[in-house]
Amino acid sequence: MPKRHWIIEISRQLMKEDSFKDKHRASKEAFTRARKLSFELVLVTVLRKSVKSLQNVVNEVMFWLEGEAVTASAYCQARYKLLHTAFIELNQKAIVEPMYRDKDYLTFWGYRILGVDGSKVILPNNQETREAFGAIPYTNGKNKQVLGEHCYGTASVLYDVMNRIALDAVLVSGKAYEVDLAIAHLQHTTVNDLLLMDRNYPSYLMMAELSQRQQSFVIRCSANSFTPARQLAKGTGTESQVVTIKVPQSQLAEVRKRRLPESIRVRFVRVMLKTGEAEVLVTSLLDECAYPSADFAELYRLRWGVETFYGLLKTRLGLENFSGQSVEAIKQDFYATIYLTGIEAVLTEAAQKQLDDKETRHPQIVNRAVSFNVIKNHALDLLFSNLDSETLMEKLTTLFLKNPTSRRIERNPPRQKSSPRILLNFQKRKKKHCF
Repeated sequence: MPKRHWIIEISRQLMKEDSFKDKHRASKEAFTRARKLSFELVLVTVLRKSVKSLQNVVNEVMFWLEGEAVTASAYCQARYKLLHTAFIELNQKAIVEPMYRDKDYLTFWGYRILGVDGSKVILPNNQETREAFGAIPYTNGKNKQVLGEHCYGTASVLYDVMNRIALDAVLVSGKAYEVDLAIAHLQHTTVNDLLLMDRNYPSYLMMAELSQRQQSFVIRCSANSFTPARQLAKGTGTESQVVTIKVPQSQLAEVRKRRLPESIRVRFVRVMLKTGEAEVLVTSLLDECAYPSADFAELYRLRWGVETFYGLLKTRLGLENFSGQSVEAIKQDFYATIYLTGIEAVLTEAAQKQLDDKETRHPQIVNRAVSFNVIKNHALDLLFSNLDSETLMEKLTTLFLKNPTSRRIERNPPRQKSSPRILLNFQKRKKKHCF
């Protein structure tokens, strides 16, 4: 059975299981009586999160059911009986596990390439969210004068950049340390994974933890990091050096507390950018013959996939336009969006293969504005109905193929900083929402 049918069937089956409902409801009494808004219906309605008013979203759901209308207030009361952990389990059991079960997925050097990165998420600013996530001061970006503070959370994801699957994701306090969050993600990795990280992560503690777990990694070094990295960045020495680094005194106590090695062997690789600048990567891949230095630029370029993933969450899917103000509503929206991206990645595989087979001037990819709109509009058919999955997928694939976008890899336009006036005009008048 193709993966796209697996995720539909497993999701439908899980949502109907009593054990699944018992784990992911707020109390033993929740969803025990026959109500218009059942456990499964509330879950799918959360998944259909829209920038439209909540009442319009609820009206659309009840119209699909051909049932009696309910108020947005009734839906809000029902959603707080559901726990956000339902979407975490759905993502793991209906997306991640079937995706990698048969070893049929894209790799680089035989590794599954996982990007790790964090991002700040603006949250509804109220007392409950401030207590749960904390507040961070902000300035106007031109000086250090603090203008105020706002509630922020820190999102961190472990993301398969080649297959577009989020293996793990968390939303925690805005002041959380991203390295600690990255270490927590490691329970979802295997020895066949290669982790890509940016300049926020190359601490000795991070690399010692990875080495202890025999986890392969490639991390971009900052300008003020390890001595070999600084020398390579200046253009001195060979483009690839294998060295032994020792734990700095400032991290020695923590390293001993965690029983990590006090010295590790790593390889520093200098990569030349198109601009002529040198970037330095530190990696656990020591063998120059098996892992040529010339290929590291192509490999590290894949890390951009996790950056565009956050762009997808925040812009295309409007993550920060939350459908509720409470901590539980925020977490439901966050983890439902993560699950939704996995559904889209798997369901559009067949359409993408058809586009790959077409002879066009530029490679074409599925238009994400179209695909997410299709999935949100048909979420009830996908997950809440008994419609034949094969017939349904043929219909959806036809829609996924509409208006594909061209991928111009060679294009590298200069970055332009838009004025606040232009940005405001775009948000108010030009931006096209996909749901």
